[in-house]
Amino acid sequence: MTNVRVIKPALAALVAAAACVGGLAFSSAQPAQADTYSDLINAQNQHAASVQREAELKQQLAGASQDLANKVLELDDLTNNKIVAAQAKVTQANEDAATAQDEADAASGRLSAAQKDKETLEERIKQTGKDYDDAHAAVAQLARDEMHGSNASDVMSVVTGATSTQDFVNSMQSRDALSRNEANAASSAATSLSTSKNRGERLAAIEKQIAVLKTQSDEKAASAQTAAETAQSERDALDKLRQEGETRRNELSSMVDSLDSQSAKQAAQTVLIASQVDSYNRQFQKEQQDAANRVDTGNQGGTPSTPVTPAPAPAPAPAPAPAPAPAPSVGGQGTSNGDYGNAYAAGQCTYWAYERRRQMGIGTPSYLGNGGFWWRSAPAYGLRVDHTPQVGAALSFLPGQDGADGTYGHVAVVEAVYGDGTFQISEMNWGGPWNMHYRTLTNLGQYWFVH
Repeated sequence: MTNVRVIKPALAALVAAAACVGGLAFSSAQPAQADTYSDLINAQNQHAASVQREAELKQQLAGASQDLANKVLELDDLTNNKIVAAQAKVTQANEDAATAQDEADAASGRLSAAQKDKETLEERIKQTGKDYDDAHAAVAQLARDEMHGSNASDVMSVVTGATSTQDFVNSMQSRDALSRNEANAASSAATSLSTSKNRGERLAAIEKQIAVLKTQSDEKAASAQTAAETAQSERDALDKLRQEGETRRNELSSMVDSLDSQSAKQAAQTVLIASQVDSYNRQFQKEQQDAANRVDTGNQGGTPSTPVTPAPAPAPAPAPAPAPAPAPSVGGQGTSNGDYGNAYAAGQCTYWAYERRRQMGIGTPSYLGNGGFWWRSAPAYGLRVDHTPQVGAALSFLPGQDGADGTYGHVAVVEAVYGDGTFQISEMNWGGPWNMHYRTLTNLGQYWFVH
């Protein structure tokens, strides 16, 4: 394969902008900025890659009109620099907002617990009065109980060093001895509300604690609100950039045919594909958000939600029997035969191949199997399979071919075909689910294309 490139998905944290080289109008390179040494190295590498990509594009666009070349470079900068940097800000802002909300919820929980403790103590005070001392009452009750030969006797001997019930009672008469017992047994959390205090004193301590917790809870809630607003602002900024990308992509698409140079057309198509992939990422994120909003989270104190019954999946078409390698065949492109919708695993190469062909207006059977076997399954549905690349065709990589999985193979979609024998593909799950890539490959008759 030749000229292998990787499109960073919209969730990647890239921060560099491309530099201004030569006479073409383009945004200036920004200094690499980072919080850690690792971030700095990554930012510098990304900046260098951006500069190299721009230089290569300019070389390919040599001879093209100034206006059209600028449009290609501006869309590339928007897609691979500005949008990706904006996405990084969104990701960080979302994480900050989530952390702030967690802290606010924890502070609110501590406040609620303290308020509950206050209510419980107030109920007890109504029954006994504020001067009631729980610790002394407990000691008195223990002293009244039979101590000799009991487990309680052993416990009190350890705690006070008493050798008899009378010794124990005597040792417990002083508040100092009681404090020593509490210091040995009480946790640090109970120190501020020590049981050596009477109930009135404990109530005052709880009320003081509630005042502090209320202030902390209000501060955390305000921070969470600010973080949420910041995250929304960053999301709005990202969406605005992506809308701009769609406008520029549509404008550039209508001008590509005016390019005379094959290399210039290839450069423009490369940039357009990258922009299209980002658009798909945007669409996917919206679908994920819509799906999350439809999730039944149960009754949270409001009106019980109505469970959503998923629509039954269509019955899969019978799997075709294994067949020998199909001979090149003739026919149209795409089919409605066996097309029940995208039934492939989300984020996988097969999911993208079906979805991308659907975007191109090409029908694809819903149950062709693993990507490496589409070439073998497709003829049973009437699809043409041969070794000739065509825009919209699915490239079914054999297991292990050109880096494909050794068991399941791989599938991609042809995006462009060039006169020098090369063609360009887009593919998903190359390195992980939802990861989008594109490559330029050379056709030597070694690939199976499903039309």
